[in-house]
Amino acid sequence: MENQIYESLGLSPNEAKIYESLVEIGESGISNIAVAAKIHRRNTYDAIKRLIDKGLVFEIFSSGENLYNAVDPDKLKELLGERQTELEKILPELKKKFGKRLAPEEAYIYRGHEGLKNVWHDIIRVNQEVFTLGAKAQWLDPKLEAARIAFFSSMRKQKIKHFLLFDQEIKNQMPGFEKQLDFPKQFRFLPKGYSTNSVINIFGDYVVTYTGIAIGKINDNAVLFVIRSRDLAESYRKWFWYMWGMSSEKK
Repeated sequence: MENQIYESLGLSPNEAKIYESLVEIGESGISNIAVAAKIHRRNTYDAIKRLIDKGLVFEIFSSGENLYNAVDPDKLKELLGERQTELEKILPELKKKFGKRLAPEEAYIYRGHEGLKNVWHDIIRVNQEVFTLGAKAQWLDPKLEAARIAFFSSMRKQKIKHFLLFDQEIKNQMPGFEKQLDFPKQFRFLPKGYSTNSVINIFGDYVVTYTGIAIGKINDNAVLFVIRSRDLAESYRKWFWYMWGMSSEKK
């Protein structure tokens, strides 16, 4: 995990090892740093120079061997901020290109928890009403907590309305579940006998069909079939409103 964090900040594995070693042992010469970081001396010297350029290490000049030391770890926050700034510069052009290449109709697959996060990103990007058929509050899966909080926050901020038709079973298996749904919503319950292990989302021109869903949980191997089609999405919305009228408002 730490290696991934350093990599996201633009540090190579050798640079990360050297920086951590200097944080621990303090000012040292190249030989000692190489031993502490378990890196060949020549590679250590090259990595040290890059760390100096990045402002994470400084050189101490002396009459003998020059020494090196790590700057305060708070400097890593600055690197993160710089990365964020760089990303913000290129995002508008990337989004413009992304919008141009979207086909009028297309189909693809997402998988598991990361797949659901992708659907949430699409929902926020499209910024239109959401309709869920066979809802099971799968977003309350503990593995999704951080992403869920961010998603609910965006739903509230953008005032995206969400209409949900829940399976009957959720009332018994997750009593009081509706108190945890922190976004603009209206919901009803499907009639008994119409529960499934699948879910359908409709928003904008998108229809997303889930398999591998249970009450309050999404399986690691769940498959999310995503279809982008204006005509199909509109058809699903009509079917949804018919089922909405046939469903119960009782909690």
